[in-house]
Amino acid sequence: MKDFLKLQEDSTLRAEELLPEAGINKKREISRLIFEICKRDGLEPKQILSGEKIKNFEQAKKSLLALRYPLSFSKAPASSYYLPKLDLQALPDAEIKQEEFYPKNLFIEKEVLNSPLAKRALDLFPKAKLTVLEKKTFCGSPNYSKRKENLVIIKENFDFIKPCPCTKNCFCCGYNLVNLGFGCAYECSYCFLQQYQNLHAVVLPANIEDFLSKIDGAKLRKGPFPHIRIGSGEFTDSLLFDHITEYSSAIVKFFKGRPEYFEFKTKSANIGNLLKLEALPNIVIGWSVNPQNIISSAEPLTQPLKNRLAAAAKAARHGYKTAFHFDPVIIHENWRENYLKVIEEIKNTVPAESIAWISIGTLRFSRELKKCIESRFKDNKILDGEFLLDFDGKMRYPKTLRKEVYQTLGPALKKAFPQTYVYLCMEEADLQI
Repeated sequence: MKDFLKLQEDSTLRAEELLPEAGINKKREISRLIFEICKRDGLEPKQILSGEKIKNFEQAKKSLLALRYPLSFSKAPASSYYLPKLDLQALPDAEIKQEEFYPKNLFIEKEVLNSPLAKRALDLFPKAKLTVLEKKTFCGSPNYSKRKENLVIIKENFDFIKPCPCTKNCFCCGYNLVNLGFGCAYECSYCFLQQYQNLHAVVLPANIEDFLSKIDGAKLRKGPFPHIRIGSGEFTDSLLFDHITEYSSAIVKFFKGRPEYFEFKTKSANIGNLLKLEALPNIVIGWSVNPQNIISSAEPLTQPLKNRLAAAAKAARHGYKTAFHFDPVIIHENWRENYLKVIEEIKNTVPAESIAWISIGTLRFSRELKKCIESRFKDNKILDGEFLLDFDGKMRYPKTLRKEVYQTLGPALKKAFPQTYVYLCMEEADLQI
């Protein structure tokens, strides 16, 4: 692996050589640009601007921005470039270990100590150290990578069901969320939880019946669909822990005969409990999909694409509706061919009549997450793309690139699955396909 800490140091030195009289903040911007260009292109910092006579900071920055953002430099406003201080040691490296989830510590809130979930956890993890919490007083490790060492079982009192957070000026698909759990055992390099989650543990509520009881009476959005859609999977994978929680059983039984649709969103193949149940027409199992090269590099602990599609085919044969989410689409070399191949694989594996909906969304993230990704995943490739601060304050590909993605995948999906509703997720309304 390339020594990225050395590259950071050499980029700082190169910025000093180019602009010895510049202030510290200006040098930080220059050193970041040098680092990002060198990382992407495999160059050494001493090669950057080696043939130019640099007169001042403005000239250096302009030249470097043109190198770093060749597609968008002449079009993007200056305010769209996010150039924070580069600190690759801000967070410990991610721990990529392919191992079964087995927490070292089990924290159970006293009020739910005798709940079915707590009893299952105690049976499944007999070697875990048990701590009974009088209140929600758990304080985890400051290292996000250590979150899998701690399983916390609580009684949730507040956050039951809410509309999916949709950015202003984005197309709203009318989704509603039930937040069953907080924290994930996967280690996707783009995951917002590594910046957002301040409780470094996997937290599971024992009182799922309270979540379900709140659905009646809640103000639920409908969106463009003929039915209300409710789903889980915002703060954790919907099915990754289902062998522990058995949430799926309670959910399927609750939704029998109801008008709403419920979707489990997952990157797993953990559908064993669902296959023991009667499949209902309003229960959907949705898989996030990417080309295998992206799964291997950016979603290393998740199930391979072939396993996800095999699980989808099995679920469809059992009678469940399926869904697929091309989200996040990550632009990379040969992205068109790779994503079109995924569409073909779905078509050849999963019965088309089972697919309820398909969404598409390109990679976007908060500016704070950029610093987390580059610190925890120093050899990541996703940040080599051109990401700018966009209409919603998030880092996004330039609009022209996003439009190209949607104009490529949208028609291909509609052709492959003409009876399936295809829509964009978290995207500007004027880009709808």
